[in-house]
Amino acid sequence: MYVLNSLLGRLVGCRLYSVQFVMDYVQLWFDSEASSDTPSLTCDILPHVTLGGRRFAPAEPGWAEALRTLIGQNVIATQERAGIGLKLDFSRGAVQLHPTEAELDGPEIAMLSGFDDRSLMVWRPGEEVFEDL
Repeated sequence: MYVLNSLLGRLVGCRLYSVQFVMDYVQLWFDSEASSDTPSLTCDILPHVTLGGRRFAPAEPGWAEALRTLIGQNVIATQERAGIGLKLDFSRGAVQLHPTEAELDGPEIAMLSGFDDRSLMVWRPGEEVFEDL
């Protein structure tokens, strides 16, 4: 049985070192001085970004720049729960995945993988923290 925030929480202390924009999804790549893990969070639904107190939706001007601004920052906290979805907090902002039903476009919302122990998690509508979708 999956324990909420058990895998996502492993990103705490990891540095966001790359953001890849791939057609209709985005990948966030992390590394850490504490381990050889190089996890990636593939966001099939584009996340909202909070930077400097302002929240950017994917279709808004400045969204991509706000996301790129987080490169080089470490994850300081994670949240994974119903009503919040997935959230990564950085010292200067946050990335959050909690789509509306209208934003759903496929069977998956996100996938976290790339750990040396091969742990991974796939989040789908109607399951886990997205049970309301």
